[in-house]
Amino acid sequence: MLSIIIPTFNEEKYLPRLLNSIKNQDFSDYEIIVSDAGSSDKTIEIAKKYGAKTLVFTDIKHPSAQRNEGAKITKGELLLFLDADVVLTPGFLTSALKEFKDRQLSVAAFYIKFNPNRWYYNFYSFISNAVCFLKQKSKFPAAIGAGLLVDRKAHEAVKGFDLSVALSEDCDYCARLSRSKYKFRMLKSCRLLYSARRIEKEGFIKSGLKWFLMGLFTISNQRIKKNIVKYDFGKF
Repeated sequence: MLSIIIPTFNEEKYLPRLLNSIKNQDFSDYEIIVSDAGSSDKTIEIAKKYGAKTLVFTDIKHPSAQRNEGAKITKGELLLFLDADVVLTPGFLTSALKEFKDRQLSVAAFYIKFNPNRWYYNFYSFISNAVCFLKQKSKFPAAIGAGLLVDRKAHEAVKGFDLSVALSEDCDYCARLSRSKYKFRMLKSCRLLYSARRIEKEGFIKSGLKWFLMGLFTISNQRIKKNIVKYDFGKF
């Protein structure tokens, strides 16, 4: 079984799009866990409507905490962490799982395509995908936490996401797995439709500068222990 864990905080607008895209997959051996940070909107109501397991953990409002808490109640051998605002293309799960098993991976991430995909957004997706491609075989791989596929035993071995990491916790997570001898690679068979809502709200330049600053830490293999930029969770 595949366990899909979705961290949420006020995601009533975007969550239905993701859940519909999961429902329309040609793969059905999965469970969905929506791990919420105390939403004040209809996020939990929507999750229950789609048959997802739900839990609310308000001690820490951070994707790492919600992912870790969600993983604790899963039953699957494989865990798929998805942000609430992504969308899966048709056949995504089947392709991803086949490649994951064929390549004998323990953890994997996805190349992204912005959704909606304005032509000038390709500049950011190209850079992101290039960095992930170039670093994937190193001990400090880069990854985007909007979509991570990992073997449950590997996740538990490194004790999940490190709550002391404020930003780029996804890169830290994959790096710790990689250094613990768990094989990480970027999957080539499918791309993740990654929400452009941050660009559309903050603007192309402002959001790009934030990614650039965090990217400098990622490229230099440093952990971000404090909020060097304002990067809200669930306020878009």
